[in-house]
Amino acid sequence: MGVFYDYYRAVSRQAAMESLAVVPPFDAVEAKGIDPIVVLGQLVALAREIPYGPDLVWTATVHPPPEGAPATIEEWEALAEDSPYKEGPGIEELPADVRDTLAGIPEGRLGELAERWGRIEEFAGFPPADGFLPQVLTELRDLAQRAQQEDEMIYCRICF
Repeated sequence: MGVFYDYYRAVSRQAAMESLAVVPPFDAVEAKGIDPIVVLGQLVALAREIPYGPDLVWTATVHPPPEGAPATIEEWEALAEDSPYKEGPGIEELPADVRDTLAGIPEGRLGELAERWGRIEEFAGFPPADGFLPQVLTELRDLAQRAQQEDEMIYCRICF
């Protein structure tokens, strides 16, 4: 079983939390295994034409609340099996500069970026899905544009 990521826009962290009751969240992009730090981070690096580094995309945890997170292995082991820290879903807020980078990808670069993104190590060994990366890239760009126009942030819902 894999980890699934949905990207969506919301006006606030509180509004983003409302997505916990909605599957998939409102105006959302189902991005399967595209995590915000590594895989999406590499797309951001490609769009900016800079080298990727693991510190390129920093997210802010919205749910479960970071202030209640277990701090030690003992606290982790003491959590109930159905704890949201173990079971999810989790919600991460992406920074505005990531939203703006995605929103700024011109139509003419979508194909080239999707092709280059498809060559990253994390996609190695996967057969090319008919149009999945160009489609998800276009959907992410369009979502980011709508979020930017409405002065909203992009959130990532993570389901285990």
